[in-house]
Amino acid sequence: MELRLVRTGMILASLVALAAVGCATAPKTPMMGTGDPVADRQRLMKNVGANWADIQAKVKAGAPETVAVNAEALSLHAQRIPTLFPEGSLTDKSKAKPEIWQKWPEFAAAAKNLENRSATLRDQAVAKDGAAVTTTVATFGREACGTCHTPFRVPPPQQQPAQPRS
Repeated sequence: MELRLVRTGMILASLVALAAVGCATAPKTPMMGTGDPVADRQRLMKNVGANWADIQAKVKAGAPETVAVNAEALSLHAQRIPTLFPEGSLTDKSKAKPEIWQKWPEFAAAAKNLENRSATLRDQAVAKDGAAVTTTVATFGREACGTCHTPFRVPPPQQQPAQPRS
């Protein structure tokens, strides 16, 4: 029991240290912004995708309790999402739909949903609750990512409905 408490304490301390380092170095990293909101959000979303892929790989490998750092990264990235969609940043290179700005409260709520679900996933991993992590991961794509991607993102070509042939 004592060893488990020590291990949990070390994991929490590591997460705090990682977050502190991230906060201390963030202004120096390109993630903080290039002045091009489309490029910045695409970079952030690639990072979100990489963390999500890592989470899925860890769960598939039978190590769901190891996803805490990835889930924390998702939560922190989700906090930034609304700041990366300023009015007027809809361009040809963006996959954003105009509905983002037409339904801003819903869009902001979807980003907050991703933040909260990511934090829940992180907490489950820190608690070493592998069963809870696995259950959360099973619905995460639909219930966290999908609440934003479905209404507010143009689907990739393979996901777009087929055009009727004449």
